[in-house]
Amino acid sequence: MGQDEKETNTFAHNAAISALARGDMWEMALQLFSAMALNEVERNPILFNGVITACEEVGKWQEASWLFRMMTEHKVQSNMFTFSAAMSACEKTGEWEKALQYCSLMVQLSVEVDTITCNAAISACAKRTEWQQVLRLLS
Repeated sequence: MGQDEKETNTFAHNAAISALARGDMWEMALQLFSAMALNEVERNPILFNGVITACEEVGKWQEASWLFRMMTEHKVQSNMFTFSAAMSACEKTGEWEKALQYCSLMVQLSVEVDTITCNAAISACAKRTEWQQVLRLLS
């Protein structure tokens, strides 16, 4: 497969996964993502972010965390959007400890922390009445 074909294939998969994420079809997004390895499609940050977002939309924090780990294993650079989606998945289910781990990792990796990611961590803590953790996060 030539370079132009690989880039076109990657772009098409990115678009398909984004559409599946918007349609709350997280399982199909994961299936497509898994099939990409067989087709030698490059897994890039946009692709990972799309699949993590698909999982986040329906509160599948464990799947989002698995994808985040895969991203690290494949040496694909995570960014603010990756962390935001993963933390939002944790927030939806009150997984405050995991959300705080992502927050700490962002700081360690010098990834910009924005209002959305902070709110996801705060909300995850609030859902489990972990207000002390919120205060620690804000200090």
